[in-house]
Formats: sequence, structure tokens, C-alpha cells
Amino acid sequence: MLLEVEKRPPLHTVRGHMKANVFRGAHKFGLEEKPIPRAGPTDAVVQVRLTTICGTDVHIVRGEYPVNAGLTIGHEAVGVIHEIGSAVTGYELGQRVLIGAITPCGQCEPCLAGHTSQCGGPLGGWRLGNTIDGTQADYVRIPFAQANLALIPESLSDEAVLLLSDIASTGFGAAEVAPVRIGDVVAVFATGPIGLCAILGAKLMGASQIFAVDLEPTRLDVAQQFGATYPILADSGSVVEQIRDLTRGTGVDVAIEALGAQATFENALRVLKPGGVLSSVGVYSGHLQLTADAFAAGLGDHKIVTSLCRGGKERMHRLMRLVQAGRIDLNPLLTHLFTLDEIVKAYEMFSSRTSAVLKVAIQVS
Repeated sequence: MLLEVEKRPPLHTVRGHMKANVFRGAHKFGLEEKPIPRAGPTDAVVQVRLTTICGTDVHIVRGEYPVNAGLTIGHEAVGVIHEIGSAVTGYELGQRVLIGAITPCGQCEPCLAGHTSQCGGPLGGWRLGNTIDGTQADYVRIPFAQANLALIPESLSDEAVLLLSDIASTGFGAAEVAPVRIGDVVAVFATGPIGLCAILGAKLMGASQIFAVDLEPTRLDVAQQFGATYPILADSGSVVEQIRDLTRGTGVDVAIEALGAQATFENALRVLKPGGVLSSVGVYSGHLQLTADAFAAGLGDHKIVTSLCRGGKERMHRLMRLVQAGRIDLNPLLTHLFTLDEIVKAYEMFSSRTSAVLKVAIQVS
């Protein structure tokens, strides 16, 4: 169970207050009343229309990723601008915006060097639901708003853009940092939402063959819809041998690890050809070991690269252009919809990892 249910009276929010999904400790979270945030000079306050539950949020409520008690969870959202800071220009009240899951300042050394997700230091760009209150609430304060709010074209629905700010950007980024080149052979380990977006990203970048590995046949069906050419059931024999056989013994150019587990990390290493790249976007909640044989004793000319979701409105604008052009459609990932009042039920559904669940959306307003 994710939640130790605490008996609380129904929330009746008073003027100036809102509902928010608050983390109280490992396995303890739920709706509480908080004051509606106010915007500082460089901030904006957004009224949330639609948000999500992310795999990282599940790590948080299980106590596997440390955040402070009292924090509002969540980092993916679409909403309308409720308040604008005095130093923020180019936006108006009531405009519909996509909120960046990563909120870089744009001015520090990592940002100016192009590492926006590491704003101010390691993992510093990920603030929402990590170091400041997040998006699973009626309202959310967005820091450095001018850099992190992307206006949504009228032609695009909330649902069409919701997943661009995090999982699509993260999955595409896994293919980009490798980088996948035209004609490359790619293997993606785990076809959850991020793995599926990694498949789509590899396809966009010109991969000739894409192996998709998962335990769930239904997820592999979706993987093929997203561009995978060879679905492989993880329990149908040695995954490494199957990929080696299908590549005539050569292995793959790029292996993307999208689960965050020791076994998939090792298998991703073992299927690389000499000079291949392992691109890791899984969140590892336990100890990760680099075994000598999987790593070819360090002599295989292999590379291991890691990445966090890229931030900033320019990134979101680029991805929205892909949706407008019909190059990507992420709606098949949105398999379940709940209201904010049903947030506990939504977490139970998402964390169940049944084959029918890919991404859970939360309707807020």
C-alpha cells in the first residue's frame, strides 16, 4: 500500500485557500488545505487544469526519494495564468500555458553551459514537487516564469501537450544524448511512458531498428505503435541472446535503460556493440553495481550517459511544434483520468503497474 489512511474531515476550502496533495512521510500523503501561493517579481501563479502522476512521485510517496514533509507533490501540468510577477513580461492573465517540469533560471553557470536540468547544481532544475510545492493542487507558483511557461496554441488541447513537459522530453532526451544516428540499431529496456517516448524519439532521429523489451505484452503492442520494430518479452528466454541473435552477433549501437533496475542496466550493457552507448534515464532507488563482465572489463569502448528532463519554454515550444505537425501523438499514453479529490485512488491505480495503466491524468479545474 502507498497510503496509511488517516481519517480526516472533508475539505471545505475557505477563501484564499486551495486543495493540495501533500507528502507527510513515507507512505503518508493526501489532500490538505493550503494558502493559494502568491507571485514574487519573477514568478507566476498558475491555476492548474490538468496534471499527472509520474513514476518519480511514486518513489517520493514510498520514501525512496527524499523530500521534505509538507511538500505538495507533482511536476507536470497545464493551466491558466492566475497572477504574474512584476518583472515577468510577454504573458497575460488567463492565458493557457504548459508548465515546465524543470524550471531553470537561465542565468547560472550550468544553465548558460546548456545544462538547464542542473540549474544551480546537481538536479537543481527540478524544483516542482522536489524542493518547492508542485502541481497536484488547485494553484502552483512557477519560479523564473518567463523562462518556464510555454503558451499553448489554440489548436492544441490540454491532453495533447500535457506529457511534453516531462516524460516526452525525458524519453526524447535519452535518444538525443546518446546520440541516436540515422541507421542506428537501438534497444529500449522497459516500455513504460518514458521508454515509449524513447522509442518515439529514436524513430524521429532515424533509427533503422528498435528492439523493445518488457514483461507486458500489451505495452509491447503500444511500443510497436510508437515505432518499435522488434518486441521482446522479457520472460521469453535470455533477452541478451535474443538481441544478439537478431543483430547477427553484433549488438546494438544504443541501449536505453528506462526502468532503473540492476538487471535491465546489466542487460543494456551486454547488448552493446563495441563503441556502443548506454543511455540511462531510469531512476535508481537502490544500489547500482557495474559488473566487470557486463562492462567488458572496461575495455569495450563503451559509453554510459545519463540525462534528466530538459527544461525551459524553448524545449516545450519545439515539442509542441512536433504535435502540431502530426509527427507525434501522445494521447495513447493517457489511459486513466481522475479528479483531484480522487488522488489517493489515482496513486493506487498508477502504482499497481497493471498492463492497462500507462499514464494517469488528474483533472483539477
